[in-house]
Amino acid sequence: MSSYAIEVINLKKNFVVKKKKGFFAKIKNREKKIFTAVDGINFNVNKGEIFGFLGPNGAGKTTTIKMISTLLRPTSGTVMVNGIDAVKNPIDVLKNLGTVLAGERSVYWKLTGRENLLYFAAMNGITGQVAKDKTDYLLKRFSLYKRADETVEKYSTGMKQRIALAKALISEPEIIILDEPTSGLDPQSARNLREVILEIKKEGRTILLTTHYMEEADLLSDRIAIIDHGKIIALNTPQNLKEGLNKTNTVTVELNNWDEGIAHKVKEIPFVKSVNSKFNDNAREYEVKIHITNGSNTVSNIISTITASNIKISNFRSEEPTLEDVFINLTGKSLRE
Repeated sequence: MSSYAIEVINLKKNFVVKKKKGFFAKIKNREKKIFTAVDGINFNVNKGEIFGFLGPNGAGKTTTIKMISTLLRPTSGTVMVNGIDAVKNPIDVLKNLGTVLAGERSVYWKLTGRENLLYFAAMNGITGQVAKDKTDYLLKRFSLYKRADETVEKYSTGMKQRIALAKALISEPEIIILDEPTSGLDPQSARNLREVILEIKKEGRTILLTTHYMEEADLLSDRIAIIDHGKIIALNTPQNLKEGLNKTNTVTVELNNWDEGIAHKVKEIPFVKSVNSKFNDNAREYEVKIHITNGSNTVSNIISTITASNIKISNFRSEEPTLEDVFINLTGKSLRE
């Protein structure tokens, strides 16, 4: 038996993209182009840990998750789940996995919550009183018991996420894959679900987690891997990743106007590593994060460059690096881009 819950070894996935030769080219004459979504990545997930897997859109994150979940066959490389080869023995792997994938219906909306759990219990060879007891336990655990006999389509987004997670646990798998588990939830529902995730970890289960929320990744993850352009570009604990930015200061500027022309000028200032902006709807102003390395005149040069463009600065502060700063520093973009 492997000492790792999940082992990813030289994993690669290519997709064939058909490209037209000309505007009036027929479909049969299209050129074939190979797109590499995942490019020979390696990482291990320890047993009993929450492993955060982060990446911007199109980075290869979802493709990797689907290969681990046996939903997608790798072009090359190996995925081992509890020492079982996911390509050669997908059925055995699925016995060890509970999966909740984002954007996909993990349960049947026309069935009730209770019917869903009983159905998936039967699919895993659990029947009779044992199935009924497990179903009741999970419905109570996820605060769904009072609504158990209503169809899932009547559930709120938070309830749908909870029933999907209950379904993932019905066979008591050792490993849970959670893809964007709190996406679309209100703050309280998201907080409640994060507490459940931590409870699942305390039971000794391993969790592979993807999320678009940096604070969530920082709070829940024991270790984090960051993927970009199909390659793993960082893998460490959240604290070590942040400490790795000690030589990089984060300067946050709040101002009344911002555009790509000004951003380009700031990026050209010596010792400026990256510039990332967003518009704050509540404050009706822009918030710009600028990552700089050692340079005594860098801050004053930034201020001079901005004010020379007739832009009013309402606030200016220097901050300790966050996990989001690490991500932007490594990928040059925010997680949602």
